[in-house]
Amino acid sequence: MNIKQAFLLAIKSLLSSKMRSFLTMLGIIIGIAAVIILVSLMNGLSKSILDSFEDMGTNLISVEVMGRGSNRSVTFTEMQALMAENPELISGVSPNVSVGVKVKKDTESLTANCIGINEDYYDIKNVKMASGRFINYLDVARRQKVCILGAYEVTKLFGGIDPLGEEVKINGDSYTVIGTLTEKADAEEGSADDTVIIPYTLATRLSGNGTISSYYISASSKDTVNQASALVKAKLYQAFQSEDYYMVMSSGEIIEEINEMMGIMGTVLIGIAGISLLVGGIGIMNIMLVSVSERVREIGIRKSLGGRRKDILGQFIIEAATTSIIGGIIGIILGVILSYGAGKLIDLTAVPSVTAIIVAVSVSAAIGIVFGYLPASKAAKMYPIEALREN
Repeated sequence: MNIKQAFLLAIKSLLSSKMRSFLTMLGIIIGIAAVIILVSLMNGLSKSILDSFEDMGTNLISVEVMGRGSNRSVTFTEMQALMAENPELISGVSPNVSVGVKVKKDTESLTANCIGINEDYYDIKNVKMASGRFINYLDVARRQKVCILGAYEVTKLFGGIDPLGEEVKINGDSYTVIGTLTEKADAEEGSADDTVIIPYTLATRLSGNGTISSYYISASSKDTVNQASALVKAKLYQAFQSEDYYMVMSSGEIIEEINEMMGIMGTVLIGIAGISLLVGGIGIMNIMLVSVSERVREIGIRKSLGGRRKDILGQFIIEAATTSIIGGIIGIILGVILSYGAGKLIDLTAVPSVTAIIVAVSVSAAIGIVFGYLPASKAAKMYPIEALREN
């Protein structure tokens, strides 16, 4: 018997008992669908996070200085000097002074996160302006009371109308709005759109602390990020003589950590989903054993007419594999559909993996062969006379 004949016999056997065939496939369908859904959502989450970091700048280096008393510190002037001495590695340095403020316009007021920066911040973080201009060197040097508003502030304080040239009060002082930021997160409170940007020379006063403990640094290119990061670490170590008093993290390092974490999470989730495949495989084996018991006479007749052991073995293995593959295909279709649906529910773009789909089909076929071998072997070992005598 050739493979085509065995396949046609397998289809005929499946169609002869549709409900039992479906229940046999159910474990495989659930397992494959679960794998596709989990992998798709994990890919979508990973892509979303990586896109966010790329928007912030792939050359970005974040520096947090915890300090070691007044005798040992690193000033912004020293960080600028480091950039001036190494222009081939560092292209920009900006302080990052964060302070909570109260912003008011007429009778409307809100509490916002205010960040103080300099002109380099624009290129370092790939800032997108909706209108107006960004803070420049003179604004910083002269402590000009100017500000840039996020989409949330524009919506809440001005009803979405462009506020260029308008005055707002920040902690009681009047600031002129010189620009607005492009909306990123539906202008929601607490999101990336909920921010106010002012010169860092004013933010340090608002914070009540003259020291700067956080910096954003831009490497000159993607290829020099690691070198620039090492240079900054060396500078800080020279000042503090210990790695416990500062933290330097580049976008590349963050992305690597995220990929590693996502890989671990994906492996765990796929492992959990794989339990369904194991259960499905056991279901196939049990049903095939029942099928062999029901078809003892058929096996006896075929063997008495010259059917070889390998023909019987091949027939039942192909039947088990066919059952498993059909279940796998249904699971893939269901998984892709449900992954897009689940993505919409949690506001995430699901990204089905072609590799995962190919692996799913291969695994489903392998499960059919592995778990179908025992029933097939039992059928192939039957003696014709004994098989005919049982019926």
